Amino acid sequence: MSTTAAEVRVVAGTVRGIREPGVAVFRGIPYAAPPVGPGRFAVPRPAESWDGVRPALTFGPAAPQSGGPDGSSGDWLTVNVWSPDLDAAAKLPVMVWIHGGAYVIGASSRPEFDGARLARDGRVVLVSFNYRLGVEGFAHIAGAPDNRGLLDQVAALEWVRDNITGFGGDPGRLTVFGESAGGGSVAALLAMPRASGLFHRAIAQSVPGPFLTPTVAAEIGQACAAELGSTATTADLADADPELLVAAGEVLTAATAGKVGPWGPAAYRSILFAPVVDGETLPLDPWQALSNGAARDVALIAGHTRDEQRLFTALDGRLGRITDDEAATALDLFAPGPDGARRYRDAYPDADAERLYEIVQSDWLFRMPSVHLADAHVAGGGRAHVYELTWPAPGLGACHGLDVPLVFGNLTGNQPALLLGDEGDEPAAAAVSEQMRTAWTAFATHGDPGWPAYTAADRLTRIFDVPGTVTAYPESSSHSIYVRIGRTSTHPSSTGTMRPIQTAWSRSDASTMK
Repeated sequence: MSTTAAEVRVVAGTVRGIREPGVAVFRGIPYAAPPVGPGRFAVPRPAESWDGVRPALTFGPAAPQSGGPDGSSGDWLTVNVWSPDLDAAAKLPVMVWIHGGAYVIGASSRPEFDGARLARDGRVVLVSFNYRLGVEGFAHIAGAPDNRGLLDQVAALEWVRDNITGFGGDPGRLTVFGESAGGGSVAALLAMPRASGLFHRAIAQSVPGPFLTPTVAAEIGQACAAELGSTATTADLADADPELLVAAGEVLTAATAGKVGPWGPAAYRSILFAPVVDGETLPLDPWQALSNGAARDVALIAGHTRDEQRLFTALDGRLGRITDDEAATALDLFAPGPDGARRYRDAYPDADAERLYEIVQSDWLFRMPSVHLADAHVAGGGRAHVYELTWPAPGLGACHGLDVPLVFGNLTGNQPALLLGDEGDEPAAAAVSEQMRTAWTAFATHGDPGWPAYTAADRLTRIFDVPGTVTAYPESSSHSIYVRIGRTSTHPSSTGTMRPIQTAWSRSDASTMK
């Protein structure tokens, strides 16, 4: 494959990428200064300018994480751009991808996030970036702002606003999209005053429910620092090896996983790092903020896969092995309301132990937070479109993460093969991928994904499958359990207690921990 160079002038200097079939690609452009030294645990600072032409041919290093490369350089805050037209007059819609990974792992360099096909076929400028994770990005550290990973995301969006014209993009037509922790980040950005005006449409895929209160975030941060014999302050942690902080977070996560402890269901599910509703960067959790009218001018797509939990059951080696006791424990932990377990059994009378185990956890972690984000947005005067992916991968169903290779059109390779198997080469996978890519890029281009808006009256939902269809929200049995409970419960952010915020639709004694 022959390639030629492509150059673009950005605020900090000139970058040189390469032209590949149908797109120009730029990788590893700094959007902020390395968060090391005086910038450790700080609000991101502008990237330093450079003289001459800076090569933009390789991805920047990922933020420190388990199994990651040495992150001591601090060059974690970089963006990547794929563009089908570098003419500033092209004014193409812009799509900015936020990767997932439970707020502790992930990188924009993963091959399933390659933006060439989405940019080329959809005629959009595709941007991805890295942001701080785990302790560096989300732990509560005294003397540092909370939600540093989210502040990095705001800085990346500001870079896009200031520079994307040179790549052929229109900064006034920007869609932010992400999956899992990336979807949770999209939800948080919708609620953040600092992000207001930086994007105009949003796609939140498989939004995870846990958001932390300041009190519980402080407890987790202190417990993590204690693993190093330290305290969770900038003074004590400023010189800590990033890899040791990653290791400390892993030890604490392993110690709390699968246990009913002081941090409740989130810790039980190994979620200790997440956005913090700190009253400043994130004044309210996204569900309350959107229901109050935050971001009502931003059109939203929100949705999930049908079988979210199936991936995690498989990774735990538990497919086909869930016992009645394990199902009962899951119902007790994750079903909303004092009689939530009974409500689930009544709603799904034919479900065996494994199906109940998967439904209640799919609902708690991803499905209900996603659809209730749309409910909240509509209640606050915004426009939302809801979807569910039901096309099944072999052996895993429509599991968590299956939407990612389908949205990007990257159906083969190491990571997609884990989900798609040989189906990545099959017409059905290609057909569903085309459905999703067409909808996502049409939404970014015109604001219309191709199916009606979701309303409280009809809850119309796009089903991605072969064939696809539009129908009433198919998980109405679960939705009715959460809505019925939510109408009589206190919003978690107003209780002042210490549980991680799940959503405004969880039971009041289970939505904020302790």
